[in-house]
Amino acid sequence: MPVSYTEQEIRDQALYLGLIGDRQGDVPRNLRSKVIATLVEGNCPSAVPSPGEPQLAQAIVIQPGGTVLVDGEPFPWLITRQPMEINLDPDGTSTVRLTLMAASVQIVHPEPRPESE
Repeated sequence: MPVSYTEQEIRDQALYLGLIGDRQGDVPRNLRSKVIATLVEGNCPSAVPSPGEPQLAQAIVIQPGGTVLVDGEPFPWLITRQPMEINLDPDGTSTVRLTLMAASVQIVHPEPRPESE
């Protein structure tokens, strides 16, 4: 008996896996089989996190030449050639600090609170 998933289930799983952004419409054809495979394997969460919810990367691989893979996928933003700070913790969560490039940066300040609060 063939297994089938709705377009919404496939899109939700692709969002959960971090393969597409929350504003992206359809899952690209080259990623659909990967997403469906995770659904078939049962690697889908019982509750899909909201698109803006941060996710813990399972693996970060830094290759010669500066290519960075996050969970097997190329990091989608440009990284400067500044030194990276890498902290490896064999007993817990390791961290990587890097510098991203941006065409523009906006800093939003919080609204001042009235003194009566």
